[in-house]
Amino acid sequence: MKAFNAAYLLIFSAVLLGCQAIQGFDERVGSAPKKTVVLDGLRSPWSLAFIDEYTVLITEKEGGLVLADLQTGRVQPIRGLPDDLVADVRVETNSDNGGLFDLVLHPSFPKSPWLYLSYAAQSTEGRTTKVVRAKLSGTSLFEIETLLVAKPYTKGEFFHYGGGLVFGQDDRLYITVGERIFNETSNPAVPIAQDPLDRRGKIYRLNADGSVPSDNPDFGDGAAEGLYAIGIRAAQGLTLHPQTGEVWFSEHGSRQGDEINRLIAGANYGWPIVTDGGYRDADYVPPQRSAENYEPPVWSWKQTVAPTGLTFYYGSAFPDWRGDLLVAGLSRGNLWRLNFVDDEIVSVEELFVNDRVRSRKVAVSPSGVLYLLTDTLIRVADDGSLEFSGKPSGQLIRIDNHQTEKAK
Repeated sequence: MKAFNAAYLLIFSAVLLGCQAIQGFDERVGSAPKKTVVLDGLRSPWSLAFIDEYTVLITEKEGGLVLADLQTGRVQPIRGLPDDLVADVRVETNSDNGGLFDLVLHPSFPKSPWLYLSYAAQSTEGRTTKVVRAKLSGTSLFEIETLLVAKPYTKGEFFHYGGGLVFGQDDRLYITVGERIFNETSNPAVPIAQDPLDRRGKIYRLNADGSVPSDNPDFGDGAAEGLYAIGIRAAQGLTLHPQTGEVWFSEHGSRQGDEINRLIAGANYGWPIVTDGGYRDADYVPPQRSAENYEPPVWSWKQTVAPTGLTFYYGSAFPDWRGDLLVAGLSRGNLWRLNFVDDEIVSVEELFVNDRVRSRKVAVSPSGVLYLLTDTLIRVADDGSLEFSGKPSGQLIRIDNHQTEKAK
């Protein structure tokens, strides 16, 4: 009787959640993740890049770049950041999405001592997404070079800058840029994300020096330089599959419709013409679908997740997670594991359901140790709602396999 009840409960739960995995349920043995705080007091951290196993650069959304020693806990500020960086994103509105975003190192670092930064840039014309590179020497940046400016600069728009960065196995730099509007009805007749002449709402591919690769897809006369894919709303996370060489990205929907996508050259991901979710403006009617093929997501959630930094896991602490995609999420403090079998997502698990904290980035060190960046400027209340904490804060957390530790 007990076995029958248990089976019935699993079937009922799967149907109720629309084939989403049961939260917190892991069908495979050997995974008991445990959090350990490594660094505290970070100012809304956004991304990180490992120089070596214990030396890491961390971007802070509030406008700081720091160098941290994970063995001693020492944190040093990096000087020489761009002058046009929106350094204090809370000046005008608590919901401002601006600030300092992603960070990646040159594929040949430190032989080529370049690091690459994305951020919200400001001028007299307004704000936009910008990508630069600079040389790192000690704790200072030198020789800053601009690689991409997602014009136009606009005023009064504090959302969806994008800013995801990753180097592919081809040593090309991939960049996400959000459409940077809040309401769908603010779109022109040709939606921003669908217009190849508009630099917003796109994904770019550049050479390491900022030039455009000759084998980029052709989007027609007048298309934005470096354009690689269109139809993007608010993609922040980019990651490289270390075995297949594919680039994957996370995408924020408007009302639900959060996605995980495989990046394909020349693809149109459909926003706002097609979405698995709804629209912020209930009365918004998107343009009629054209004959063009829109690339569907590999995975989308039924609930709001707000997915951000993601990584494929190939460490040793969690052998049963190898090859799976780990995704951090801001809404309600999510951390997800998407279980891949033969290049297909077969189940999804939500981790740390009893210890929620807004998660900005999940990453793996050179030796395979798993880390998580949190941003607690906005906290998750007991009822699941979000509340403003009043000051930027966050942590770098190491995730260990507690079960493996106990067995030692």
